[in-house]
Amino acid sequence: MKYKSRSVTGILLAFLFTFHCSLVSFAAEPASIKLPAAQKAGGKPLMAALNGRMSSRSFSGEKLPVQTLSNLLWAAFGINRPDGKRTAPSALNRQETDIYVITADGAYLYDAKKNTLEGVLKKDIRTTAGTQDYVKDAPLTLVYVADYSKARAGSADNQLLVGADVGVIAENVYLFCASEGLATVVRAAIDRDALGRELKLRPQQKIILDQPVGYPKK
Repeated sequence: MKYKSRSVTGILLAFLFTFHCSLVSFAAEPASIKLPAAQKAGGKPLMAALNGRMSSRSFSGEKLPVQTLSNLLWAAFGINRPDGKRTAPSALNRQETDIYVITADGAYLYDAKKNTLEGVLKKDIRTTAGTQDYVKDAPLTLVYVADYSKARAGSADNQLLVGADVGVIAENVYLFCASEGLATVVRAAIDRDALGRELKLRPQQKIILDQPVGYPKK
């Protein structure tokens, strides 16, 4: 009976250990987030948004509601037509730009077709997203990554077109922020190698710019 008791106890302990490890492993995996449908009405008139467009490097740290985040990403580079075309143009409709979203909870990849944030990393890497101190204060940073397997790397013209595509997306974000009373600034001061490793980018993917977004510090 003692041997049987010890055997049963050992099995139970092994089961509990395995179960605990599976929970730890599961918790460490980044989760996908289904975003609510973007609200495409409201906001300031275009001329008022243009008048209020500005760069700001002071953030309160307050988190953005998920609805605001969904609206922001749709404005940046969401799908606005049945044929899959987007709110920002891209050369030959290559759509080579991916938007990674960095928050205190982790890093995500915006999937415009599914309207989801696909988990990439469950870790706060906001300090890696920029070399300036204020970047860590913003609740989120958008990282614009060009996939040169789609953009035909090697041509000087294509390099310029990639930059132009990202610039239009960044300006969409500027106008959205001006309309919604948010602070933002587009940035190039990035340790691209370090951030690329954290985001698990492929060799063909290159970080172009990033853009912190948040409520202004009062």
